[in-house]
Amino acid sequence: MLMTALTYRNIPAIAKSYEERAKRGDIISADGFHVATAQKLYKAIVNTASIDAEKKELFVTLFSIYSGLDPKEIREKLSQKGRVTLSYRIDSKSAKHMNALAHQLLKLKVFKRFSTGDGKLHLHGLDIIQSGEARSYPYGNLLTPILGYIHKYDEQDDYTRVNGIKGIEKSYQSMLEDRTDGIKTAERDVNNYLILNKKSTLQSTQNGPDVILNIPLSLQAQAEKIVSIAQEKFGAKEVMCAVMESHTGKILMLASSNRFNPKAIRKQDYSALNTNAIEYSFEPGSVLKPIIFAKLLDNKKINPLEVINTHNGIFKIGKKTITDEHGYAYLSAENVIVHSSNIGMAQMVQKLGAIDIYQHLIDMGFTRASGLDLPYENSGFIPSVVQLNSEIYKATLSYGYGMQANFMQLLKAYNVFNNFGLMVEPKVVGGLVKQGRMVPLSNTLPEQALSEVTAERVKKILIKTVKEGTGVGAHYAGLEIGGKTGTAHIAEGGVYIRKYNSSFFGFANDDQKRYTIGVTVIEPNKHTYFAATSAVPVFFQLTKLLVELDYLHPSN
Repeated sequence: MLMTALTYRNIPAIAKSYEERAKRGDIISADGFHVATAQKLYKAIVNTASIDAEKKELFVTLFSIYSGLDPKEIREKLSQKGRVTLSYRIDSKSAKHMNALAHQLLKLKVFKRFSTGDGKLHLHGLDIIQSGEARSYPYGNLLTPILGYIHKYDEQDDYTRVNGIKGIEKSYQSMLEDRTDGIKTAERDVNNYLILNKKSTLQSTQNGPDVILNIPLSLQAQAEKIVSIAQEKFGAKEVMCAVMESHTGKILMLASSNRFNPKAIRKQDYSALNTNAIEYSFEPGSVLKPIIFAKLLDNKKINPLEVINTHNGIFKIGKKTITDEHGYAYLSAENVIVHSSNIGMAQMVQKLGAIDIYQHLIDMGFTRASGLDLPYENSGFIPSVVQLNSEIYKATLSYGYGMQANFMQLLKAYNVFNNFGLMVEPKVVGGLVKQGRMVPLSNTLPEQALSEVTAERVKKILIKTVKEGTGVGAHYAGLEIGGKTGTAHIAEGGVYIRKYNSSFFGFANDDQKRYTIGVTVIEPNKHTYFAATSAVPVFFQLTKLLVELDYLHPSN
């Protein structure tokens, strides 16, 4: 017995490396909620040759209690020779308990030393090894689809990592994955424990940085309720809305009625996986009128108070008949916007050259990526300069047909009117937390898309539109509210059908804060397809929400 014990003490120490895998960064809301978190997964491995036959049933009983596995299943796995994986996908909490079990099993001498053919005796116990990671979304479908989702990938050395597929998980993939695994290399004793001394080498674990959103969960959750109720009420395919801080471009809320649970995506969820605020482009309709009108003002081609003959609601350009929903004999130029006259716009736009119109739309952000930090943006299209030499193309474009834009491009363009002519990029992410330190993300410099004078004049017209025109339903006492409605036919197969998209883009300001707000209702039913009866009420509810949550303070 003494000889045996002495043999054990003379066994040379063996170098052993222990790797601690770093985890992917979390995604955290502006008000501190972890909306996407990394979960370490572990597996339990044992070498069947190391289990004392007389204590095998004790091992089975204890491991069954700790793992929840059926004893019969454990016995079947132990019937194999060599290293056997007894359990996969063990969470961190269970892994701690199993590590405690592993130490207890050593004390109970459940494991015995055995030879591996190299003339030396080895003691292998129960190993709890990190095997990969999973992603947890504690708030279910909240913040989808912009949050995105992940898939497993890169199963190297029996370790599984995850990869962002859509949304923030995709666009910030490289940052969330910017991590360093920790490694400890040291000699081990006869009980297989590391001996940390001067010969040991240590590399500390650095987890991926956390991504911090500009979006507070409190605002987002309430907005999602609003659009979900609206979708049901209007029988719509989808309702989208957003609130942007006008001077910074921070997206404080971006909500869709079409959401999904990232942990349990079903076939019926596939249509909700896209962030349609940037991935769906459509003909904007009358919300484009103020944008074209701004160029007329900037080029001094129109006086807001000059009188336009609007022909009692029916007018022909060539073979095309243009109509207005409400017929007026005459309107001032600014009232063409206030009362949304297609005929007035079709005539005024002829004062602009094709190149001027084309370049102006590009300057206002159309056909360009909006800059929103989400993937797969559809940038839309505008007519060519050659097409815009046609009176009919100019006319139809002036009230939002013959081109396509996405929701975020329109929100960004309307923000120019509420930001002194300056165009800023919208962002859902504000910064990263690296090793406990907040690192803001750099933003591109604002562009002067319009002169400050022009932007202010259009802004006043949009305020008048809410006071007197098509946007009266958006009025909120004590706040500066402006905006424009747009109801646009949808084309299928090159033919306009009786389906519509309805939008309202504008702003809500108090004495201190300025917010640009957009609402688009995709295919509302035939009773609510006008923007005044669908998008405008949602806009009002969002304004009310901003007041209730202390973002805006109406004056007396």
